[in-house]
Amino acid sequence: MMKPELAVAQEMGEKPVYVLKELQQVTGSRATAYRTLRELREAGFAEQVKKGYFTVRSSLFQPFYLWETLAPSLSALKGARHFGRSYNESDVNAARQILKGTVTLDYRAYELTGLQEPYSFFIYVEDLDTASSILRKKMFWEGKRGRVVLLPRMGSLRNELQRAYLDCIAYGGRSTLDAIAIEILHGDALDSRVRGAFRSEDVLKVREDIAQGRSQTGSI
Repeated sequence: MMKPELAVAQEMGEKPVYVLKELQQVTGSRATAYRTLRELREAGFAEQVKKGYFTVRSSLFQPFYLWETLAPSLSALKGARHFGRSYNESDVNAARQILKGTVTLDYRAYELTGLQEPYSFFIYVEDLDTASSILRKKMFWEGKRGRVVLLPRMGSLRNELQRAYLDCIAYGGRSTLDAIAIEILHGDALDSRVRGAFRSEDVLKVREDIAQGRSQTGSI
């Protein structure tokens, strides 16, 4: 259960890196800041980069009522394991052939929208250890540079389009643009009660990119 008091962290505003003092200013004390940061990390919103410094996902700034819906995606991302071999597209092609699961984020978003060139191959698998073993047998090594990303199954994947949309919101950053594109192009297939809050300039940019793409293919 997401705690409402964690929403106070939104008052820091969006920026690349934060220092603990900034969190202390909005929470009221150093002890509360430490506790809040720990709970944000546990929720999957924050990551400590070094002592006193941390980053947060842009999804932290989504409305609080959406946080619980994003929780399975955030938990899965927190448990992600990265693998690489050649550290290029060939790794993705190999992973597609040997892994079974549900593809999400970059490559699924590209299939749905054609908007942004994908980079990392995110896939939900039934068992992380089994999938990891399969990759290792094919000479993949585990490490953050890897473009093949195994995700533990968390929550329901029954509506995989809805889940891809929520995963994009939860991941944040450039994936936010993918979420906007999915909503524009496939809004009828999404739960109307669960929608992200996006900056108007981002929505306008995505609409322009979609229109430009259609114009180039002669579909409008």
